[in-house]
Amino acid sequence: MSKKIYSSPLGPLTLQANSQGLTALYLPNRAPNHLVQDSSQDSVAILDLACHQLDEYFAGTRQTFSVPLAPQGTAFQQRVWQALQSIPFGETASYQAISHLIGNPKANQAVGSANGKNPISIIVPCHRIIGRQGQLVGYGGGLIAKRTLLIWEATGKWPDYVSNELTSTDPALP
Repeated sequence: MSKKIYSSPLGPLTLQANSQGLTALYLPNRAPNHLVQDSSQDSVAILDLACHQLDEYFAGTRQTFSVPLAPQGTAFQQRVWQALQSIPFGETASYQAISHLIGNPKANQAVGSANGKNPISIIVPCHRIIGRQGQLVGYGGGLIAKRTLLIWEATGKWPDYVSNELTSTDPALP
């Protein structure tokens, strides 16, 4: 496993990868203290690719990610995380919509639990999940980070409370 710290408009993100793909992307102050550092050439290349794609995302030139992913989870969690990746940039979906998408329409709570255990924030866009009436619901990185990402994706502008060099460029969505 390799890890890397990435400077983002939200603060430092911690990325972790093995030779198969990205295993985690933690928002600021969310990374566990026990991350193992055992760099391989493959995992370092994956981290470099992930950081490059995050640069593009935060600059407004990337809406989907192609970096290889290797999150650890149950088969059900994997299905949910795959479904999350189908939510288009700038759009949102409910737990109910995802449960229908994975063919298990009564699994709203289980979908919520899997969403909350998503280890690859932003790239597996669990921030795009909202409540049935459109309200913001839990997010591992906090509701401020969730709201910030949703505003960024919908408008191409960072909210006034985000202080970062990217805000001065006022990036537009492609």
